Amino acid sequence: MTVPTPSVYIATTTDTKGRELVFVSDLVRATGLKTVTVDLSTKATGHDTLADISAATVAAFHPDGAEAVFCGDRGRAISAMAVAFERFIESRNDVAALLGLGGSGGTALITPAMQSLQVGVPKLMVSTMASGDVSAYIGASDIAMLYSVTDVAGLNRISRKVLANAAHQIAGAVYFSHPDSEDDKPAIGLTMFGVTTPCIQAASELLEKEFDCLVFHATGSGGKAMEKLVSSGLLSGVLDLTTTEVCDFLFDGVLACGPERFDAIAQTQVPYVGSCGALDMVNFGHISSVPAKYAGRQFYEHNAQVTLMRTTPEENAEMAKWIGEKLNACEGEVRFLIPGGGFSALDAVGQPFWNPDALNAFADTLEKTVKQTAKRRLVRLSCNINDPEFAATAVRHFRDIAQH
Repeated sequence: MTVPTPSVYIATTTDTKGRELVFVSDLVRATGLKTVTVDLSTKATGHDTLADISAATVAAFHPDGAEAVFCGDRGRAISAMAVAFERFIESRNDVAALLGLGGSGGTALITPAMQSLQVGVPKLMVSTMASGDVSAYIGASDIAMLYSVTDVAGLNRISRKVLANAAHQIAGAVYFSHPDSEDDKPAIGLTMFGVTTPCIQAASELLEKEFDCLVFHATGSGGKAMEKLVSSGLLSGVLDLTTTEVCDFLFDGVLACGPERFDAIAQTQVPYVGSCGALDMVNFGHISSVPAKYAGRQFYEHNAQVTLMRTTPEENAEMAKWIGEKLNACEGEVRFLIPGGGFSALDAVGQPFWNPDALNAFADTLEKTVKQTAKRRLVRLSCNINDPEFAATAVRHFRDIAQH
């Protein structure tokens, strides 16, 4: 069977951005790369001839058919076309890169498909939305956002420069792609926060001869990125020793995971060693951003823009119940370690967040919640999470279950 030539896919709504599509596609092709242009217009406008792939062709990929896209309601049509385009992209085996051009609607249309591509496939979104909060567009993927400066609504002295940069950036990413490593060591994920750095550094040093250690910053997006790689089959195991994103999810913090945290572990049954890293704190921005309902709580100013709030015994019990129920859904090899000497550098004897009552509330509730089996086990330790003993124990358990 003939393998298609890898192509740079360029997507936009040609009913409003046809000239921009042609301009960018010509520049990419001038570098010697093949392009496939895709129309994502949500109206049957007759502009399909501007693109290699018509809007009708893409819309037909929607589970409910093209009529779900061409419904006459702009909001519903954009949502439906986003679903259709994601499925369309997933059906292709020749995507060398994906370049999108759009305003708010186009960005919402194109980025879900970008998120579905594997990490490492170049993805560039030229967008009017790129100067604000782009977290919803990027998700846990490696999407690059380029602010369009002027609206993506015609060619002018500014848009030509920006679009030319986009064309050459995506071409450069394809031409100068880094080859896959020949290192045959299996990859594993580890989660880290500033206050659990000694733990993860020690664990990585103990494992790096056997495994390619990928460390993820537990900032909400970090945990999502790790689990995306787990779901994609790109990680052979996880040392999820810093689960602090759960604090922020349950108690209004700014570095929150989503409700699906831990689900990839359950679905794939990948070997998993977890722990309580930084469950002693909820993350907020400047002290003025802390919700009023938390007035009077214990705070620690990490820096001028980061305020940490100590979790209470009641909150620790709630987190333990939430995590415990997630662990109960895991049928693979699971070990969850509870460091009795504290969950972070701040939660240690003599440190500002040391609170044995909160720690014990978590440990006791987790033991009541988790249904322990030969594969799903809790391990209580007397040391702090950053003590060498803890990292050594976590590594020992991981090596044991990774061999199953």
